[in-house]
Amino acid sequence: MRVGMGESDVVLLNAVPRHASSIWTRAYLRLLFGGDMACALIACVSVLTGRLLLGAFVPAVEYVLGFALIVAWPLALAMGGAYRQRAHGEGTEEFRAVFNGGVGLMATVAIGAYVTQTSVARSFVMAMLPLALLSTLYFRYKMRKHLHRRRVVGEYTRQVIAVGHRESILDLVVQFRRQPHHGMQVVGACLPSDRMDVELDGVPVLGSFGDVAQVVAQSRADAVAVLACPELDGAALRRLAWSLETARTDLFVAPALMDVAGPRISIRPVAGMPLLHVEHPEFDGARQLVKSGFDRIVAGSALILLAVPLLVIAALIRMTSPGPALFRQIRVGRGGREFSVFKFRTMVVDAEQRKGELLDANDFDGVLFKMRNDPRVTRVGAFLRRYSLDELPQLLNVIGGDMSLVGPRPPLPDEVARYGIDVRRRLVVKPGMTGLWQVSGRSDLTWEESVRLDLRYVENWSLILDLQILWKTWAVVTRGEGAY
Repeated sequence: MRVGMGESDVVLLNAVPRHASSIWTRAYLRLLFGGDMACALIACVSVLTGRLLLGAFVPAVEYVLGFALIVAWPLALAMGGAYRQRAHGEGTEEFRAVFNGGVGLMATVAIGAYVTQTSVARSFVMAMLPLALLSTLYFRYKMRKHLHRRRVVGEYTRQVIAVGHRESILDLVVQFRRQPHHGMQVVGACLPSDRMDVELDGVPVLGSFGDVAQVVAQSRADAVAVLACPELDGAALRRLAWSLETARTDLFVAPALMDVAGPRISIRPVAGMPLLHVEHPEFDGARQLVKSGFDRIVAGSALILLAVPLLVIAALIRMTSPGPALFRQIRVGRGGREFSVFKFRTMVVDAEQRKGELLDANDFDGVLFKMRNDPRVTRVGAFLRRYSLDELPQLLNVIGGDMSLVGPRPPLPDEVARYGIDVRRRLVVKPGMTGLWQVSGRSDLTWEESVRLDLRYVENWSLILDLQILWKTWAVVTRGEGAY
């Protein structure tokens, strides 16, 4: 087996035509640049018009300064990294770059005005630039949603060659297909030479580990994803990176710790070697206190605001089916402690007794029991489940400290009894009303996928991640997808 690249590989890659993704990438960047400048223009015109309508005198120098800030706005964002290709499409890096660039320009103008003892910049620092920042963040959010929609239909994607073992590549293909908004499409695979297949779930096997350069050249792929495998050591990866460098083909390397990311990972040089340092997740301390305080404040406020709708839902349940409006069930919380979870009743009162009759009709492939057309669900209950309204009484559990707004799904005791060692890891944090499983497919997920998402949250939780999940939850439940 030949692991590595020769001179002929590099020459071949030099002759590769430009990647298809570079065309739409440049067009997308032009749209971002023009939209950012338009946001600054609208903000400037709004501030100057507002001052004129209020009867203020606007000297000519302020028009000149306004024009200068409009031109400087996208330049400041570029210095913050807002036009980096890797920042677009997912994560918070793009919004953080926009914020940093905007705040940096504000600080520059404010300091310049202070140093020169001029007052003409006050309205721009206090009104125009903050308005430009807010409008640009909104514009970037809408552009990201547009990018996601185009990727779902197969456009604006990056073609990837996956390098690794069969099982790892199959898992990568499934994840990319399930979440097409990431814009990554596996168009070919390279396997160990002693384990060659014709294809993997529709993805053709185009070569072995020693053929990666030729495969990239022939397929005109945009990126190579190297999955964790012992055959590709540091020297082989280094040669692979050299061979992809001239053609500007991106190289992604998946670490063995697949679900650990973000601030927990850092690279530290020790004795001339770059070592990956993985910090332990924090489950106690100040961050946990902040999270608990945030949960209780938001849950209490939500109960007050939703008091009337909650009473209406309870009345509808009582009027349409016999039995109580609330349903209590024993669930397992943090550390294996059991508690009573509150939900609006969505089934007939003898649903638990009838469960044994329906086990053969389970639509789930793991320890959970789910049916798409469960005959025990009432008509009102089906509506409540579709939009997750039946979960609202769990705000009481959040206030009581048994649950969090965001966390793993609260399991039943009989489910926990069948957990393996790895799955029990999800019990080290409080269960949540919503979580990564809620915004990634809900009941359409397989058992393995739901466990993987819960464990990813446990390993990488943060208040910022909670806010992102809460924001995405609103969009998911209003569409009513994946719930039954």
